[in-house]
Amino acid sequence: MQFDRKHLSNDELVHIYRNLLLPRMIEEKMLLLLRQGRISKWFSGIGQEAISVGCTLALQEDEWIMPLHRNLGVFTSRKMPLRKLFMQWQGNKDGYSKGRERSFHFGNKEHHICGMISHLGPQLAIADGVALAYKLQKQDKVSLAFSGDGGTSEGDFHEALNVAAVWDLPVIFIIENNGYGLSTPVNEQYRCESLVDKAKGYGMQGVKIDGNNVLNVYDTIKGVRDYCIREQKPYLIECMTFRMRGHEEASGVKYVPKELFDTWAEKDPIKNYEEYLLSEKVLSSSEVESLRAEFKTYIEEELKIAFEAEAIKPDVDEELRDVYAERLTVDRRPLTATAERDSSTEIRFIDAIKEGLDQSMQAHNNLVLMGQDIAEYGGAFKITEGFVQKYGKERVRNTPLCESAIVGSALGLSLEGFKSMMEMQFADFVTVGFNQIINNLAKIHYRWGQNADVVVRMPTGGGVGAGPFHSQSNEAWFVHTPGLKVVYPSTPYDAKGLLIAAFNDPNPVMFFEHKALYRSISGVVPSEFYEVEIGKANVIREGEDITIITYGSGVHWALEYQQQTDASLHILDLRTLLPLDYDSIRAAVARTGKVLLLHEDTLIGGIGGEISAWISEHCFELLDAPVMRCASMDTPVPFNIELEKAFMAKNKLEATILKLINY
Repeated sequence: MQFDRKHLSNDELVHIYRNLLLPRMIEEKMLLLLRQGRISKWFSGIGQEAISVGCTLALQEDEWIMPLHRNLGVFTSRKMPLRKLFMQWQGNKDGYSKGRERSFHFGNKEHHICGMISHLGPQLAIADGVALAYKLQKQDKVSLAFSGDGGTSEGDFHEALNVAAVWDLPVIFIIENNGYGLSTPVNEQYRCESLVDKAKGYGMQGVKIDGNNVLNVYDTIKGVRDYCIREQKPYLIECMTFRMRGHEEASGVKYVPKELFDTWAEKDPIKNYEEYLLSEKVLSSSEVESLRAEFKTYIEEELKIAFEAEAIKPDVDEELRDVYAERLTVDRRPLTATAERDSSTEIRFIDAIKEGLDQSMQAHNNLVLMGQDIAEYGGAFKITEGFVQKYGKERVRNTPLCESAIVGSALGLSLEGFKSMMEMQFADFVTVGFNQIINNLAKIHYRWGQNADVVVRMPTGGGVGAGPFHSQSNEAWFVHTPGLKVVYPSTPYDAKGLLIAAFNDPNPVMFFEHKALYRSISGVVPSEFYEVEIGKANVIREGEDITIITYGSGVHWALEYQQQTDASLHILDLRTLLPLDYDSIRAAVARTGKVLLLHEDTLIGGIGGEISAWISEHCFELLDAPVMRCASMDTPVPFNIELEKAFMAKNKLEATILKLINY
């Protein structure tokens, strides 16, 4: 192994050695603890330390890194307190995730490290969002994300690299090619000669390097960082290496030919660098031994402190409280819970959304809009028409066709304090961004205290003859996910006020907008900047005979039916589906004693079942009849208009109401 010190001083060479040696010695201790049963799991990076350490030392300390399982050197090179890392690995309350996450599935804003999720690929798109934030702030910085050779097979890898290239983002993508996924060798993973060849397909530069040569890694990253900042472009680096342990310790290494271990043992990054420093007389043997003794003592002392930490005592209130980030006071413009109506005009549902979006862009100069065709074209429904002329292409951004990468980029923007909106062209298309929403946006605050200040707009619902892939009601998917907020307005007034509230909320909000209401429903809407509180239901009409609890199009079906009947309907519009307003639900049940749950979504697994169960458990004594549900057929949404009418819950509403009234 040939080392080239370039212009590095002896002190700098020793500094690199210290950072290289520490994670190796920590890992050796962790493997011993694992065999003793004192920790439960470990993903070893032995043999790959030069990549983590070289990359981290080559960046500025305030540049974000997105590490994976085998990147202990990132955490130690960022000087994270070792005792706290030990507590993290033990699942202790005083670790970085309060015992909620394992090994390296955590991050820390102070050290500019973004915690991974098990799905690996989504980390790359977060780096896009961070780099976009740097670009918008005119900062000379890069973000850096790691991928394994196996991760390059994921769609997230393609999407993230494509977005970075199209948007000219200063991102460094690192592939740690260690020859295996878990047990799958690279010859079963890809057919290109080298993974770095993929760079050409995205119109970006790339280089393949020896990932075990720490000076080579350090010098390459330094140069690539300068390139990314100067050219405002991404770069792909394939680092050739080998892991000397299993995917994790329990998996073993029986599938790896023994000769590979022999070959790569000769390329050990620490042994070779140490021999180089000794041969160059940068260090003496006694100094090496002294340093090892220093680290051994340090590790034992920090470990002793970690083992003395108190055992976790679960606090249910704290667990629930930490699912959402606390909202701070917004002082950009005055907000009112209920807007004055003397400055109101009657506008359509779609215009109320546009107005709320426009005023939020004015109130938050760090709000970035992203979505397919939302710039010059104005979006599929023309809601953002004219925005690009008003706010510029930096803040109103057309995206490639890649929902997962854009949701991930939105999260990356949030790491740097930006707000963002992603418009799903149709709510149905959210499936290809599902992982980022469910596992990244929703869980990140609970996992390590980082909020996701993201609004995902979801044009939803049927009634427009759009067929099975443009008409689904999929809100129940997200109601099941702690950490998200799910909002579903039915009136122009609520649409504007709830959208403004969503942008003011630091948590991820799924904002459902019924397409059939866009141009069919009008209402009086204040021209001022106001909020409708998320999590509060609204009594649309007071009645005496039965209670209808509904939202979205169901509100208008209930009001329409009220015009056709002498029955007195008490109509409660939920407005927010997560969190639910249980106080208002209970009051609505008490009002009539007979409850109908109405929604356009299909019956099985719909939110009506959840609310029905809650009412049965908590309001049984108030009921005069069984809780009934009226929902759409359990089929995909058909294209033919007559078939769609038969599919809709509205088609069964009268019969269900009469059954409940006559019970």
